[in-house]
Amino acid sequence: MFGVNFLEISRIRNFCIIAHVDHGKSTLADRLLEKTGTVDSRAMREQYLDLLELERERGITIKLVPVRMRYTAQDGEEYFLNLIDTPGHVDFGYEVSRSLAACEGALLLVDATQGVEAQTVANAYLAVDQNLEIVPAVNKIDLPSAQPERALKELEDVVGVDTSSALLVSAKDGTGVSALLEALVARIPPPQGDPDAPLQALIFDSVYDNYRGVICYVRVVNGSLRSGQQILFMATQCGDQVEEVGTFSPGMIPCAELGPGEVGYLITNIKTLEEAHVGDTVTDARGSAACPLPGYKRVKPVVFCGFYPVEREDYPQLRDALEKLQLNDSAIEFIPETSTALGFGFRCGFLGLLHMDIAQERLHREFNVDLVATTPNVEYQIVLPGGTVLEAHRPSDFPGEGMIEEIREPYIKITAFLPTEFVGKVMQLCQDRRGIFVGMDYLTPERVRLLYDLPLAEFILDFHDKLKSVSRGFASLDYEHIGFRPGNLVKVDVLIGGDPVDAFSFICHADAAYYRGQAVTRKLKELIPRQLFEVPLQASIGKKVIVRQNIKPLRKDVLAKCYGGDITRKRKLLEKQKEGKRKMKLIGRVSVPQEAFLAFLKVGEDEEE
Repeated sequence: MFGVNFLEISRIRNFCIIAHVDHGKSTLADRLLEKTGTVDSRAMREQYLDLLELERERGITIKLVPVRMRYTAQDGEEYFLNLIDTPGHVDFGYEVSRSLAACEGALLLVDATQGVEAQTVANAYLAVDQNLEIVPAVNKIDLPSAQPERALKELEDVVGVDTSSALLVSAKDGTGVSALLEALVARIPPPQGDPDAPLQALIFDSVYDNYRGVICYVRVVNGSLRSGQQILFMATQCGDQVEEVGTFSPGMIPCAELGPGEVGYLITNIKTLEEAHVGDTVTDARGSAACPLPGYKRVKPVVFCGFYPVEREDYPQLRDALEKLQLNDSAIEFIPETSTALGFGFRCGFLGLLHMDIAQERLHREFNVDLVATTPNVEYQIVLPGGTVLEAHRPSDFPGEGMIEEIREPYIKITAFLPTEFVGKVMQLCQDRRGIFVGMDYLTPERVRLLYDLPLAEFILDFHDKLKSVSRGFASLDYEHIGFRPGNLVKVDVLIGGDPVDAFSFICHADAAYYRGQAVTRKLKELIPRQLFEVPLQASIGKKVIVRQNIKPLRKDVLAKCYGGDITRKRKLLEKQKEGKRKMKLIGRVSVPQEAFLAFLKVGEDEEE
């Protein structure tokens, strides 16, 4: 156990590592842990700070992880370095922004073989907005294809960072790590804070522990935080007593108290995140601060889908699992909903498709929940004749056709970095997805930055996969939301035997309605079992049917026993069968088994296109 004396605030350095996906953040963090002796060499493993099993499998960082390191500099002084390892994928950008708010500096890492990529730029701008000291470094200089000079030039030209004192490192073999630690100590400013002022501590993350409840990750700005203290959460006005405070090394190490500038954890008796929001300010209940810290802008989900248990009696288990997952990931939102096909479930909101995929996988692994996810979609704004604006998350939320004045859909601005040889194919992909060209810059004769405005609904399905495919994996992507715009959108109802079925209805652009309708009815024709009468499958916009397919009826061979004899006998039997089918068609109902719904939801988008 160790704590930093208030007088030693000048020896604290708070920083995070920011970079594009797969540029070596977690590997560099491993070398820093080794170099500072924070983790014993026998306990060391690759990607040590990637604690989730999913992170290690996929090779990506999903959750930010703080760790404190002790480092003795060349001048003989001992420093305490608080590192926050951040994700690189655009879906987890909110984790990066929260990490930056707890730091004074950022280590900006660039791959020497790939140069500046989309998330390099996005994360660098986030750090600049927070007024952080940026320490640029070029990683992977040990590779034969490394071009550190080109990477440094791109950093200057594209990001605008001064690279005169940039560092060259190899996170794999440890080259340049000692110089990097010296640069962090010398160039990142120590935190500012008043130990005698009222307590102000920012909650920058939280996790849920089955035995200890909610554990808040905090950065103390002013005052001190100690065990047994009565505290107050300023946003919710909930009070509680501190059970334990401590630091990360990298496991949770209890200590007596946390002073200004320190990063650590806080455990109280709270069991729900409603009492302690991420971004809230912790203060002393007896002498509270005059005002809270700025906190965070609340993230708003942009991709929505339904989660339903495979077995309907597992609904309470799914609800409990979602509540606990939300404690670990505050960006997830969910509300109960029902479906005639799938029963009771939840409408869940996510920050992107990868975020949704990770949440679904964590529910299955960590909480043992088997669920069905509906096709992801986005939120639409519907303007009614009187000017009222409705929010719609699914086709059943849309009012009747005559009541809609205008439909608006969310748009994003995408920034793609790619080699010049793939520009034509990527532009064609964007045009096919209703993209609006914004601009194009040649960073070097070999690399281009491409800007497009794109409907989010066209992006979330498989745009990223298609981009990687047409660019042979060389393109990188970042995006930001730019609001809602009017669009020529229609609601397409799918009718089975003349009855609309909400589970199969969808929203799309009017130009694509016929092709999507064809794909859906064709797939349903394969999945729905044949009945004793003909079943029409229709796709319609309002009352106008645009596509029709028929499922042929089962037919019993009533002539099996008729061999030879008068033809009128056979005709009589066939007419009798025909009359029976006509009556059955009038009164019969189509039986759609749940297996057909589940199979339909697993249809790949490639088949639908």
